[in-house]
Amino acid sequence: MNESPQFGAAPALCVDLDGTLSRTDTLVETLLMLIKQKPLAVLLLPFWLMRGRAAFKAAVARAVRFDPEDLSYNEELIAWLRIERAAGRRIVLATAADERIARPIAAHLGIFDDVIASDGSANRKGRAKAEALRDAYGAFVYVANDDVDVPVWEAAEEAVLVAGSPASGKRLAKYVSFARVFGPPSPRPAWRLWLRQLRVHQWAKNALIFVPLVLAHQISNPEKLAVAAMAFLAFSLCASSVYVLNDLLDLGSDRRHVTKKNRPFAAGALPLEAGFAMIPLLLVPAFAIALAIDFGFAAVLAGYYALTLAYSLELKRQPVVDVFTLAGLYTIRLFAGGVVAGVHLSPWLLAFSIFLFLSLAIVKRVGELQGLPRDSAPALHGRGYGRDDLPILTALGVASGYASVVIFSLYINAPDSRALYPNHAFLWLFIPLILFWISRVWLKTWRGEMHDDPIVFALKDRVSQLTALAAGGVLLVSAVQNV
Repeated sequence: MNESPQFGAAPALCVDLDGTLSRTDTLVETLLMLIKQKPLAVLLLPFWLMRGRAAFKAAVARAVRFDPEDLSYNEELIAWLRIERAAGRRIVLATAADERIARPIAAHLGIFDDVIASDGSANRKGRAKAEALRDAYGAFVYVANDDVDVPVWEAAEEAVLVAGSPASGKRLAKYVSFARVFGPPSPRPAWRLWLRQLRVHQWAKNALIFVPLVLAHQISNPEKLAVAAMAFLAFSLCASSVYVLNDLLDLGSDRRHVTKKNRPFAAGALPLEAGFAMIPLLLVPAFAIALAIDFGFAAVLAGYYALTLAYSLELKRQPVVDVFTLAGLYTIRLFAGGVVAGVHLSPWLLAFSIFLFLSLAIVKRVGELQGLPRDSAPALHGRGYGRDDLPILTALGVASGYASVVIFSLYINAPDSRALYPNHAFLWLFIPLILFWISRVWLKTWRGEMHDDPIVFALKDRVSQLTALAAGGVLLVSAVQNV
């Protein structure tokens, strides 16, 4: 291990890994890496488990490419450990995780003198860990976080708690007297964290389902409006399940991102295991609602889910393909709205939407590149772009946005426009509004002032809200008879 200080008489300070040094469970993290890196290897998991817990951990650790930088660490605890080691204390990483995971972590942090971990045959957890520590060091101080650690705390000279939550801290204090307690990672209540994790604010994107109903002038039909509202809920639940899955699979990249590192799973504020349970809890009611509406709508929702799954697993790492996929996911929402409303989607609407959504998808990527710290790597982790791609991406995005305006201009004098909008000449007022908005979005993006999601930006931005209000007024005046 690393060069150690001269050890004094103080007992060795032994530190657990999962939920203590790391905010999350490394076995769950490596299983997620396996799903992402080698999806077919998931089929081998039952056979690995049949060989025992220690062998299972070793097999998973061997199968993945593990980078200790991708974990979320308890920085407060690490700072304390550095002080203790500088004072001459022996610091030991004592974990039930496999040694193929534990040793790279110890080397990465540079504060541990020894590592005691599972090795493929012995699963050093609970009493087995307590015996290993007592045999190796005699007296020791143990730092951990969970009920399974109670036997180790009982064998230790002193107990230190890293509380996962205020409730868990109070519960464990009934069984163990702690010399020191480190608080939970987030003071926010769990329901607030889940609202953020499910990204309820992103449900606004699913309002695109109502667009075909509005453009067909059937928004006042209560029956169709109710069905569209159910479709909105189904898409929202499905989308949230995808957000959970995406964040679980993208932990390493998110933790290296300026803002995404604060997402609940990436920051370790929510348990990863709960994310696994949440995916079906959202997906099942989503498809139940979809089937209750219409089989055709359920098929569209299934297509949306399949595409988002492909995006999460692979497509988001493919340059250009990723932004076309994002544009397609927006457009699918329009198809879904057309299906539930029984409205045939105009080729004009589809062409306008595809170009506009492609522009917004590129805004997202350019915004992420602009947000890279100057002293960081010149590429987005987990994406196929670097800073050198900014000029071409910006050119493609601006051109795509302006192309959507050209398409709308052509639509104004088309027979479809005259049939739906008695005062179609007023639609020309829509052109400067959309031109202004697209230009402003790209200006802010180039300046590095764009939220990583342009839809979220539009919802919060006062100028965007006023522009949308004016555009809605133009459409209304154009559709009213005898103006």
